[in-house]
Amino acid sequence: MLAAARTSADRSYIGHLRWKFLTWCADSDIPEVRQLATTIDRWWAEIEAFIHTGHSNAESEGINRVIKLVARAAHGFRNPTNQRLRTRCVTTRRARGHLRTA
Repeated sequence: MLAAARTSADRSYIGHLRWKFLTWCADSDIPEVRQLATTIDRWWAEIEAFIHTGHSNAESEGINRVIKLVARAAHGFRNPTNQRLRTRCVTTRRARGHLRTA
């Protein structure tokens, strides 16, 4: 379904892909697959928005994850300014540049 985001597929085609996926999950005897279908169904509005726009908040979520990791590693710093500076340095574009692939 997510591959359809790059093809400018229409809503009926995406709906068909969703139906096929949910049917496949419902026919499965694996509880985790059925739970996946429930999760996909619950988040469908957000997934559909990504498919139609091609935009997500993945980059900001990644930055938030890095900030939390740095804050956890800096736990115990006595100077909050140093902790903020360390977080800022790690999340700058130059520091994150090696993480980008394109």
